[in-house]
Amino acid sequence: MSKAPVTKRGPVKAAAAPFAEIVMVCAKCAKRQGVGAKAVRGGLKRALKADRRGRKVRVVETGCLGLCPKRSLTLATTGSLGAGRLVVIDPSLEPAAMLDALLPARTDRP
Repeated sequence: MSKAPVTKRGPVKAAAAPFAEIVMVCAKCAKRQGVGAKAVRGGLKRALKADRRGRKVRVVETGCLGLCPKRSLTLATTGSLGAGRLVVIDPSLEPAAMLDALLPARTDRP
Protein backbone atom coordinates (compact mmCIF):
# COMPACT_ATOMS: atom_id res chain seq x y z
CA MET A 1 0.00 0.00 0.00
CA SER A 2 1.41 3.39 -0.96
CA LYS A 3 1.65 6.32 1.37
CA ALA A 4 -1.32 8.66 1.07
CA PRO A 5 -0.54 12.34 0.50
CA VAL A 6 -0.75 14.38 3.68
CA THR A 7 -2.00 17.94 3.70
CA LYS A 8 -0.94 20.20 6.55
CA ARG A 9 -2.84 23.31 7.55
CA GLY A 10 -1.60 24.60 10.84
CA PRO A 11 -1.88 21.99 13.61
CA VAL A 12 -4.30 19.81 11.58
CA LYS A 13 -3.21 17.17 9.09
CA ALA A 14 -5.40 15.34 6.58
CA ALA A 15 -4.67 12.17 4.63
CA ALA A 16 -6.56 10.17 2.04
CA ALA A 17 -8.55 7.27 3.54
CA PRO A 18 -7.61 3.77 2.36
CA PHE A 19 -11.32 2.94 1.98
CA ALA A 20 -14.25 4.49 0.11
CA GLU A 21 -17.06 3.52 2.48
CA ILE A 22 -17.45 2.57 6.14
CA VAL A 23 -20.11 0.37 7.75
CA MET A 24 -20.57 0.63 11.51
CA VAL A 25 -22.19 -2.24 13.44
CA CYS A 26 -23.67 -1.46 16.86
CA ALA A 27 -22.11 -4.01 19.22
CA LYS A 28 -24.84 -3.52 21.84
CA CYS A 29 -27.67 -4.32 19.39
CA ALA A 30 -25.81 -7.38 18.12
CA LYS A 31 -25.24 -8.61 21.66
CA ARG A 32 -28.91 -8.08 22.57
CA GLN A 33 -29.96 -10.16 19.55
CA GLY A 34 -27.52 -12.92 20.45
CA VAL A 35 -25.59 -12.77 17.18
CA GLY A 36 -22.52 -10.82 18.27
CA ALA A 37 -20.99 -7.87 16.48
CA LYS A 38 -17.97 -9.92 15.41
CA ALA A 39 -20.26 -12.42 13.64
CA VAL A 40 -22.18 -9.64 11.86
CA ARG A 41 -18.93 -7.89 10.93
CA GLY A 42 -17.40 -11.13 9.66
CA GLY A 43 -20.47 -12.01 7.62
CA LEU A 44 -20.53 -8.57 6.00
CA LYS A 45 -16.81 -8.78 5.22
CA ARG A 46 -17.23 -12.20 3.58
CA ALA A 47 -20.19 -10.91 1.57
CA LEU A 48 -18.13 -7.92 0.45
CA LYS A 49 -15.30 -10.16 -0.74
CA ALA A 50 -17.74 -12.29 -2.74
CA ASP A 51 -19.56 -9.25 -4.16
CA ARG A 52 -17.22 -7.15 -6.32
CA ARG A 53 -18.83 -3.71 -5.99
CA GLY A 54 -15.70 -1.87 -7.05
CA ARG A 55 -15.14 0.01 -3.82
CA LYS A 56 -13.19 -0.62 -0.67
CA VAL A 57 -15.40 -0.89 2.40
CA ARG A 58 -14.28 -0.90 6.03
CA VAL A 59 -16.60 -2.73 8.47
CA VAL A 60 -16.15 -1.78 12.14
CA GLU A 61 -17.85 -2.45 15.47
CA THR A 62 -18.97 0.56 17.46
CA GLY A 63 -20.46 1.13 20.85
CA CYS A 64 -24.12 1.98 21.23
CA LEU A 65 -25.47 4.14 18.42
CA GLY A 66 -28.37 5.22 20.65
CA LEU A 67 -31.35 3.84 18.74
CA CYS A 68 -31.74 0.44 20.49
CA PRO A 69 -34.58 -1.14 18.43
CA LYS A 70 -36.28 -4.31 19.63
CA ARG A 71 -35.42 -7.48 17.68
CA SER A 72 -33.23 -5.59 15.16
CA LEU A 73 -29.67 -4.49 14.50
CA THR A 74 -28.59 -0.88 14.11
CA LEU A 75 -25.96 -0.12 11.49
CA ALA A 76 -24.70 3.08 9.90
CA THR A 77 -22.86 4.00 6.73
CA THR A 78 -21.37 7.28 5.58
CA GLY A 79 -24.38 7.75 3.31
CA SER A 80 -26.93 7.08 6.03
CA LEU A 81 -25.16 9.36 8.51
CA GLY A 82 -24.92 12.07 5.85
CA ALA A 83 -28.69 11.88 5.55
CA GLY A 84 -29.06 11.92 9.35
CA ARG A 85 -30.31 8.32 9.46
CA LEU A 86 -29.37 4.99 11.02
CA VAL A 87 -30.15 1.69 9.29
CA VAL A 88 -32.27 -0.86 11.20
CA ILE A 89 -31.95 -4.42 9.87
CA ASP A 90 -33.50 -7.76 10.81
CA PRO A 91 -30.71 -9.94 12.28
CA SER A 92 -32.03 -13.03 10.47
CA LEU A 93 -31.14 -11.57 7.05
CA GLU A 94 -28.26 -13.11 5.13
CA PRO A 95 -25.13 -10.91 5.04
CA ALA A 96 -25.52 -10.41 1.27
CA ALA A 97 -29.05 -9.04 1.80
CA MET A 98 -27.77 -6.76 4.57
CA LEU A 99 -25.09 -5.53 2.21
CA ASP A 100 -27.68 -4.76 -0.49
CA ALA A 101 -29.70 -2.73 2.02
CA LEU A 102 -26.64 -0.88 3.33
CA LEU A 103 -24.75 -0.20 0.11
CA PRO A 104 -27.01 -0.17 -2.93
CA ALA A 105 -25.28 -0.97 -6.21
CA ARG A 106 -23.77 2.03 -7.91
CA THR A 107 -25.53 3.28 -11.01
CA ASP A 108 -22.68 5.48 -12.27
CA ARG A 109 -20.76 2.55 -13.78
CA PRO A 110 -21.43 1.39 -17.38
